Amino acid sequence: MKVDSEELKAVTVILRTSQAIQEVIRKDVAKYGLNPTEFSVLELLYHKGDQPTQMIGKKVLLTSGSITYVVDKLVNKNYVIRKACPKDRRVTHAGLTESGKELMDEIFPKHKIIMEEVFDQLEADELIETVELLKRIGYRAKSL
Repeated sequence: MKVDSEELKAVTVILRTSQAIQEVIRKDVAKYGLNPTEFSVLELLYHKGDQPTQMIGKKVLLTSGSITYVVDKLVNKNYVIRKACPKDRRVTHAGLTESGKELMDEIFPKHKIIMEEVFDQLEADELIETVELLKRIGYRAKSL
């Protein structure tokens, strides 16, 4: 009886690849005293500007309790500040402090180079195709 199917092999390869990439990210951001979740929040704020706290969780795939904890840690490190929303007092925004912006100005270009190294075995068209294929798999999995 053949147990392995191409689909099961694909799942194993995708998961192992994801773990390997996450480990590269973990090692990279640890050099700056951050964990991957903290870095993903800083990266979001760096590229998208101030965000409602509840939206940060959705964008970086965290529960509301977890995002509060992560934002608290970043506030304590003086990288993030909480701001009341002028239009809705029930909403709190998070934004980068000057220290947070300076940190990301320093580390993001280096991080980008490391991510480019992860994918440097692929040609540009192969990378685009990989992204499209993974999106299709992800959308299908979400629909099940």
